[in-house]
Amino acid sequence: MARRIIIECGCDEAGRGSCAAEVYVGAVVLDPKRPIEGLADSKKLSARKREVLSEEIKLYALSWCIEKASLEEIERLNVLHATLLAMKRAVEGLSVKPGRVFIDGNHVPKLSVPVEAIVRGDETIPAISAASILAKVARDHAMVEYHRLYPEYGFDVHKGYFTKDHREALCKHGPCPIHRVTYAPIRQMQLFV
Repeated sequence: MARRIIIECGCDEAGRGSCAAEVYVGAVVLDPKRPIEGLADSKKLSARKREVLSEEIKLYALSWCIEKASLEEIERLNVLHATLLAMKRAVEGLSVKPGRVFIDGNHVPKLSVPVEAIVRGDETIPAISAASILAKVARDHAMVEYHRLYPEYGFDVHKGYFTKDHREALCKHGPCPIHRVTYAPIRQMQLFV
């Protein structure tokens, strides 16, 4: 009797810890017959390497999907629940239905297939690494576009994370329309009166 092969999917996000813009989520089903060399946690790869790998993933994966949690969803649901919702959409958006889903981290969305959270899974599970890369590249592109709209904040450099330069820009200019106004560090700066 032939052994049934379970199609596995990796899923990860980019931007959850940021204080601006959307959270992007990638879901990927890799093709075991076409392995992609160099997959790793997206944060440990150079921007150039991520770009190259993103193109390879889109070309060679059996299926991939990128979704996002909108700013409105993040503010209304909180960033964790909005991210889980985007993860559900990304997995459901795959053209190949997985039999099992691996999520980076310690929270999982409600799905119709078995799902497992793996802390630091983007370092050990190639499909999660691939999802991490797709999400990071897509979000970085969006942040460069936001930089064109709001150049005074430096979104092209810090990508919305709460760096010293970003804090200084917020103190000088106040928040712009893509800032997460419910984010505690922004609230604590007492920018809103």
